[in-house]
Amino acid sequence: MVNNYVLAIDQGTTSTRSIIFSTEGEIISMAQKEIKQIYPKAGYVEHNPIEIFNSALETAKEALRLSKLEAKNIATIGITNQRETVVVWNKDTGIPVYNAIVWQCRRTSSYIEELKNAGYSQTINSKTGLVPDAYFSGPKIKWILDNVPKTKELANSNKL
Repeated sequence: MVNNYVLAIDQGTTSTRSIIFSTEGEIISMAQKEIKQIYPKAGYVEHNPIEIFNSALETAKEALRLSKLEAKNIATIGITNQRETVVVWNKDTGIPVYNAIVWQCRRTSSYIEELKNAGYSQTINSKTGLVPDAYFSGPKIKWILDNVPKTKELANSNKL
């Protein structure tokens, strides 16, 4: 068999899917695995980043098995993901320092309101093209640095 198949990994909020396509766009096989939602508090949404990683591996392997192809038959891989979901990991160990904070999570809403009330909305918009919102990644990273033990030290030593 020639190497003219595409593996698409769609890592979404509720599941991970791996689909193998022919170059003509025909679906050859598909595998899907649900992702557990974690709600530690009202308005907080998290995922286990190891579960996300493993679900991508497992569904890719299962899609390959179902297709009866080998990895060498895959010409390219495309990945879609949750975009504003944030995972921070230790650069030396590769281990996440905290759960993934999901794009839906509103834990940083009060911080965003502080920024707006302090008059930073226009500055944020002019520098980023974005409006201040808990949806975006920056406030989630700040929350991790402020609330997860030892992350500031890791960041200061270039290990995140």
